[in-house]
Amino acid sequence: MEVKDLEQSVAFYKNLFGFEIKKEQPEEKSKIIGNANIKLCLYENPEMKSEGAIAHFGFHVENFDEIIMTCKSLGVTIHYDGPVQFEKSRSVYISDPNGYDIELSEVFGGGL
Repeated sequence: MEVKDLEQSVAFYKNLFGFEIKKEQPEEKSKIIGNANIKLCLYENPEMKSEGAIAHFGFHVENFDEIIMTCKSLGVTIHYDGPVQFEKSRSVYISDPNGYDIELSEVFGGGL
């Protein structure tokens, strides 16, 4: 996905989710980051516009209450005044430094 500032985006995902750099691609101004379960390929484009991009993407997190506390300690804004109930799950919505909305879900797929 395109990001405005590669290093800022890498730091955001590292600090919040513990993602590690899996591959450096300096010739493309790109890095692949992630963990054993998920990988994100970030391409730097300082001119990117988030308008008209994806609505949001989501992560199922096993440590739901802990991730809320981590967001607060890192100064990450939680939208909608906190958790939102959907089916059998709670979710919180945040935004990354590029304006991408991220859903952090307590139960995968809302338990559907």
